[in-house]
Amino acid sequence: MQPEVKPQSVALYDTDYQLWLNQTVAQLKAQDFSNLDLENLIEEIESLGRSQKHAVSSYLMRLCEHLLKIQYWESEREMCLRGWKREIINFRLQIQEELEASPSLKSFLPDVFTKQYKNGRKLFLAASELDAHLIPQEPEFTLEQALDEDWLPWQPE
Repeated sequence: MQPEVKPQSVALYDTDYQLWLNQTVAQLKAQDFSNLDLENLIEEIESLGRSQKHAVSSYLMRLCEHLLKIQYWESEREMCLRGWKREIINFRLQIQEELEASPSLKSFLPDVFTKQYKNGRKLFLAASELDAHLIPQEPEFTLEQALDEDWLPWQPE
């Protein structure tokens, strides 16, 4: 027997999301499962996983973009290197935080690395206006290098 979805709960979900969350938490704590708005609760739980994957993908894309800036944007490198390094540190930290919160996402990263490199390449090319033929379409660095806090694709001499 499935609990029935209460019309009042559905309306609350649509009109006051925070109140719906508070009510749902209270119902769960009280084990009042028969009054739960299961349809929206399931949707929210599923979206949590998608949100984490989206966040990791986005951070990886921006990380690749900034690694490409350091590697290829010679005319801006001297002026911008410090800021680019700071951004790289930030994106690596953000990815690390997501992986600490959900270690199973580690297996997701290799699946999206090449795609996010290509997206980061597009952002880099739009910012730099360099000839696209000069920038490899496939990553020349590995995922492990990209995430390694001690690695950069270019070092000052």
